[in-house]
Amino acid sequence: MIFPDAMLGMLGGGQLGRMFTLAAHSMGYRVAVLDPDPLSPAGAIADVHLKAAYQDREALQQLSDSCAAVTTEFENVPAESLRWLASHCIVRPASEAVAVAQDRVREKAFFRDCGLGIAHSAVIDHADDLVSVEANLFPGILKRARFGYDGKGQARVANADEARAAFKKFGADTCVLEKLIDLACEVSVVVARGADGVARVFPVAENQHRHGILDVCIVPARVSATLAQQAEQAAMRIAERLRYVGVLAVEFFVTKSGELLVNEIAPRPHNSGHYTIDACATSQFEQQARALCGLALGDTRLLAPVVMVNLLGDAWAGGVPDWRCLFENPRAKLHLYGKHEARPGRKMGHFTVLGDSPDAALVEAMALRAALCPAFALTAA
Repeated sequence: MIFPDAMLGMLGGGQLGRMFTLAAHSMGYRVAVLDPDPLSPAGAIADVHLKAAYQDREALQQLSDSCAAVTTEFENVPAESLRWLASHCIVRPASEAVAVAQDRVREKAFFRDCGLGIAHSAVIDHADDLVSVEANLFPGILKRARFGYDGKGQARVANADEARAAFKKFGADTCVLEKLIDLACEVSVVVARGADGVARVFPVAENQHRHGILDVCIVPARVSATLAQQAEQAAMRIAERLRYVGVLAVEFFVTKSGELLVNEIAPRPHNSGHYTIDACATSQFEQQARALCGLALGDTRLLAPVVMVNLLGDAWAGGVPDWRCLFENPRAKLHLYGKHEARPGRKMGHFTVLGDSPDAALVEAMALRAALCPAFALTAA
């Protein structure tokens, strides 16, 4: 076990790294962040900020020399860097587990091996593959196999001609063509697994997206108890089969016929798990620190129904939002990420609203968003 006052390492300095750093500090740990951005949100509050590339051997050496253990806030960290660090200090999660999440082709094969349902799909290595692809895959979504997030590297395609154009736009890199799902909703489960193999799941979240970016998260998800249990069990199965140590998010599609399909995994805390900071006995970030340090995992119980709303840079289009409506509401909690420039689509923060029920919290959250940024207010269902 690694106890307080030890230095913990974080690869990545975005908002996930920042919230991990805040949680680790509250537990008595120090944090060293490796991120090339001199204005990184996590680097601004870390004890040490190594401003270098993730492949920089000198910086990696400094991190391994000073840290008892190292983790990451994003899945696209170079695998070579993780492997090098693992030969010098504790690294959780392991590079082998992260590698599965880095490649959609490998990820889907892994889900099948786990016996889990996935959307009907085909691997597209070359443009010629689209000549013989099954017609029932259209309309579909073409997704780059690597380096896609928040809807980037994805395109809706109605036919093979549109798919070929999108494939060319993606640089002819390997893609996955996935049949469009007749969706009832999307849900996710954040699961933590310790070095001792014990796993704990957080309550299932119901997620609504806008332009491919998570918009609103409703907890507990408004799905049947049976389906919620299936999602939790699938998340734990994935974590166990990966021999995962750390915090892992699993995203699912729920079809209108009631089928649960695994979409993708994220080997880190997740945007849909931010509600845990205010609404659970243990946050996903404290859980990340506990797993990294070999400590017993915390209680994941939900203390109250909650809705989380993402705040994107679009809300700053008319200037800094007027935060008074949030601070005047005793059930609302604001979290800003310390980013210096607000850009459309950029995650600048989030707020949560606690309520007596998911629907009541949702109504209140939507009213607050309408007051906070009326130009971008949408009514969640």
